[in-house]
Parts: sequence; structure tokens; C-alpha cells
Amino acid sequence: MLVKLLIAWVLMALCVIVHVVGFTVAIRWVRRWPSADGSFRSTIWILICFVGWTVLLHLVEIGFWAFAYSWKQAMPDLQTAFYFSAVTYTTTGYGDLVLPKEWRLVGGVEALTGILMCGLSTGFFFAVVSKIFQTGRGTRPD
Repeated sequence: MLVKLLIAWVLMALCVIVHVVGFTVAIRWVRRWPSADGSFRSTIWILICFVGWTVLLHLVEIGFWAFAYSWKQAMPDLQTAFYFSAVTYTTTGYGDLVLPKEWRLVGGVEALTGILMCGLSTGFFFAVVSKIFQTGRGTRPD
């Protein structure tokens, strides 16, 4: 059980690293975004790109868990592992797939990690929206 918890801890740490590095890149990108005319369209485009980037980060993190499940044969194949991981990470929890008994605690750690990473994403999204409106962008529709 300790080995599996160590695997879960490493996967959680990878998720945090991906999030921090990914959002550092995103924040730098938003800071360099040309303010142009402060149009509504420009603001929407910034938010679409930021949300798309955030979803991509979450998919990478889900992929880490999926690869681990597949590699350790806790799921029959990578496609099934990715589906299970996505459902677990997002805490959707359909229950149509379950981990073997010895891996179930790892699934719980994945769900907790997903909750925390989604919360971190929400915080960063709020910061980006706040920054946009502090600089005067996005304050008037076209």
C-alpha cells in the first residue's frame, strides 16, 4: 500500500508542477498580450485561449494518472485508463469502472488532486479576469 501511495504522491506532485509551470507561461502570455483597443472581442479571445490552455493542462495531468494505471495494469488498456482517470480526476465518478482493490486509495488521491487543481485553475482564471478589467480591457462591447 505504501508503494502505491508513493506513486500517487509523485503523480500529485507532477500535477502541481504542470499547473504551476503552465500558469506561469499563461500569465506571462497574458501580460504580453497587446491591449489593442480594449475591445470586447479581444477580451473574449484572451479568455478563450486561457481556458483552452487550462483544459490542456488538466488533460496532461489526467494523462499522467492514466499512463500510471495502464503501466501498472490497474486498468486493461490506455484508452480505458484515460477514461477512468478523466472521470475520477473531475470527480464525476460514474462508477462504471473501478480500480482493483489494492489501487482504490490511489483513485481517491487522484480525485482529491483533481479537486485541488480545478480550484487552482479557478483562482488563476479569476486573477486573469481581474487583470483584464483592471487594465481597462473588456470594459466595453463592440
